Amino acid sequence: MQFDDTEAVYVRELGIDDIAPVYHLGEELFTSDLYPYLYRCWDEWEVIGLYNTDPEYCLVAEVDEQLAGFILGTIITKATWTYGYILWLGVSPKFQRCGVGDKLVDKAIARMIEDGARFMLVDTDPANVPAVKFFNRKGFGNVRQHVFLSMNLSSHDYYGRLIEYEHQKAERAGYKRSRPAIRGTRKSDGVVSEVALNTLVSDHTSEEEAPV
Repeated sequence: MQFDDTEAVYVRELGIDDIAPVYHLGEELFTSDLYPYLYRCWDEWEVIGLYNTDPEYCLVAEVDEQLAGFILGTIITKATWTYGYILWLGVSPKFQRCGVGDKLVDKAIARMIEDGARFMLVDTDPANVPAVKFFNRKGFGNVRQHVFLSMNLSSHDYYGRLIEYEHQKAERAGYKRSRPAIRGTRKSDGVVSEVALNTLVSDHTSEEEAPV
């Protein structure tokens, strides 16, 4: 797509009606197969939370009244330093390489400088090579990679014990439902009733003491 980006890209603050479109654009961009780190962190509360706390650093870009991209940022103050922090930047595939990202970043940085920021931070998934190149071009450097470790909990010992406990619990519940009702007043029936009551008490105690 070719156009004069100085005229066509309009940047404004994120509005409440933009929250859902921005979230869905992020879902489209930050996928688990391409960028697993971004995928794990992105949810609707990222947009809602920053909209509530830092609306002046949450901006959207429009082209012909269509959502072209967004930037979500914040200000962090530590001792004598004030940092501008860009948490999220996304550009619609329809409008990439059209200057949308440049306008969003430039506008956000200008606002942060006005509010006292003297240092800028940004992070992204190391696999997001286009973003790394983009921010390098914008003057960001001193790259540091964050080590992210994971574990599949289905292989954890406690997970196996919990599954076994749930199976046993379901089997006991099925046994109780299928047991016939106890009738009569004969002594033998009373003994059965007492045994059944003791069983229920025992089952109840074991379930409360079991791990959850």
